[in-house]
Amino acid sequence: MPENDAPRWPSDDKDTSSAEPKGAKGEGETTIWLPMSGMASGKTEELSVPKVTPESGSWFEPVVEVEEEPDVPETPTPKWSAFEPVTPVEPEQREEPKTLFVKPVQPQHKVEPDWDRFDQGAATPPREAEPPKPEPRPEQPKPEQPRRPEQSRVEPPAPAPVPSATMHARPVRIEPAEERFDSEATVGIQRPEPPSQQPPAAEAAPAPKRKRKRKVLLITTLVVVLLLAGMGGAAAMPKVSNRLGLPWAPNAPKGEIPKPAGITRVLHGPDINGAGPTKEGLAAALAGPAGSPDLGTLTGTVVDAASGEVLWDKNSGTPLTPASTTKLLVVAAALLTMDHGTQFSTKIVQGAEPGTVVLVAGGDPSLTSLPLGTDSPLYPGAAHVDDLVAQVKKAAGGKISKVQLDISLFKGPTSAKGWDPEDTAAGNTYMAPVLPVMADGGRAEPKNDHSPRVANPAAALTQKIAGKLEAQAGGTTTAPKDAKVLGEVKSQPLAEFANSLMQLSDNLMADVLARQLALAKGAEASFTGGATTTMNVLKEAGFDLTGVQINDGSGLSDQNKIPAKVLSEILAVAAAPDGKDPRTAKLRPLLAGLPVAGGSGTLEKRYGDPASAAGRGWVRGKTGTLSGVNTLAGVVLDTDGRMLVFALMSSGSDQNKGRAALDVVAATLHKCGCR
Repeated sequence: MPENDAPRWPSDDKDTSSAEPKGAKGEGETTIWLPMSGMASGKTEELSVPKVTPESGSWFEPVVEVEEEPDVPETPTPKWSAFEPVTPVEPEQREEPKTLFVKPVQPQHKVEPDWDRFDQGAATPPREAEPPKPEPRPEQPKPEQPRRPEQSRVEPPAPAPVPSATMHARPVRIEPAEERFDSEATVGIQRPEPPSQQPPAAEAAPAPKRKRKRKVLLITTLVVVLLLAGMGGAAAMPKVSNRLGLPWAPNAPKGEIPKPAGITRVLHGPDINGAGPTKEGLAAALAGPAGSPDLGTLTGTVVDAASGEVLWDKNSGTPLTPASTTKLLVVAAALLTMDHGTQFSTKIVQGAEPGTVVLVAGGDPSLTSLPLGTDSPLYPGAAHVDDLVAQVKKAAGGKISKVQLDISLFKGPTSAKGWDPEDTAAGNTYMAPVLPVMADGGRAEPKNDHSPRVANPAAALTQKIAGKLEAQAGGTTTAPKDAKVLGEVKSQPLAEFANSLMQLSDNLMADVLARQLALAKGAEASFTGGATTTMNVLKEAGFDLTGVQINDGSGLSDQNKIPAKVLSEILAVAAAPDGKDPRTAKLRPLLAGLPVAGGSGTLEKRYGDPASAAGRGWVRGKTGTLSGVNTLAGVVLDTDGRMLVFALMSSGSDQNKGRAALDVVAATLHKCGCR
């Protein structure tokens, strides 16, 4: 412990006051001058009286302190000759020092305790009983009392004296310089007996040993030992030693602290310069998984994204029902044609009649009915119905009595050829009628992807808005041209819109996007217009669509046909190295929307089987499922960091078994170095 941290305890064995002359008396003694009655000359003699030591919290008697000597009694030597040694007063049955009583001269005036001393911070002495009051005497001016120099230790004041049968006069504290002050402690004084009755000096009681000092030292030592032991025990605790960084802490460095390593904020992409898999190696690796009977009729292809080389092919030019992998074509065509920041608008404008407003559908099915401040878990960044209503209330300038609906943006039927009637029936979970406006994709529960869809989501939204405006729903109409806009909200940008579409494999959003694509190209916003525009855009972009036939954008139609090689070609361009193909920059967001195996979207609950677990987190792909149809197309990194593009289409397979078998094939691609 540092020297300046050592505890300082008050001394009990000597007076450190600067007022005590050095060498005046022995250790522990104080010189007082008392006038003694019975002396013929009336002179005062020097008497050495032990210093008074207070006991904590109680009245005490003066203590005679002597140097610690052997336990044999010593005969005190009196320092005056007028009297024989006084008879000691018997103490109570307890270990306390004796009291020496000496008869004083009757005081000439009343002496009060030094209350100024107590005003300076000393404890007020307790008063148990008042002594008999002397007869009143004229008040004498009290001389100004000089203060003692400030000491490092202030002695506690003694309490008031206890009255006895014999009248006691209060003594006066006398400093060595013979200055008189009111007493700090009261010494009981008794008239001495005649010399003939006083016992000889040899019979004086022995002075007690200084046990109190040893007790204080013992307690102090014990406290210090306990403190050190407690500190040592606390320092040994793992949490404390870890926090203080002590050498024995569990997390203390076992060696030199390594120098910080340099970092880069650039993500490492796929390996485009190393050696990729060979055709032979890949064929050998896929022979077993691709030949599983659970796949029924399988077609597919694997392409090296860096070089564009086809590494594995199995009847990839044969058109099969693609199911939801049809969405890859629609999203690719939209990304190639439209600005990626395009947003779809929903407006409320002033109607032709006073008090009437019109909800103008702009082709945004992601508008959410959730309260402001609550983001849609299905369509992140979607616009809020409450925002639209708040704008209308502020801009209307009067009471609104009627809300009408304009859905003239889309044309033709609300369902496509080849759809199962159950897919659009009220209460189904797959699809809602394709209309240009609705809330939460037509779901009854805005946060549940598997919630039943309502039969007429556009009319339901109109009714909801009318209720919020305290108005009536007034049916369908066409908004007046150049009508005043009272409120407008917009969807998330196209890239995010497409991302939500791919993650959820949202059928409604895909068919709405096909119509938006048709509108962007000046075609009719219908199933036919959307399908035709999709194929035209892809052909213009240089893709070979031989064998492609589509009737919708969602893939619900069983009349759709797409060869596996078309799917892989679109994905290979999206995954190609930067700068290699001018189409890549526009198609790159297509990869961001692919679900992750075991992690997100329609692949979140797949790849849990031991045979396919190796693909968890590595495989990203678009799924497709219809009765007897299972498809999977996406990208995966192999063990060498090489990106491989794959498209797998199974026909005539069981839904669950077919999915599991496709997952094994994709996981094998990840495990393969295949040279």
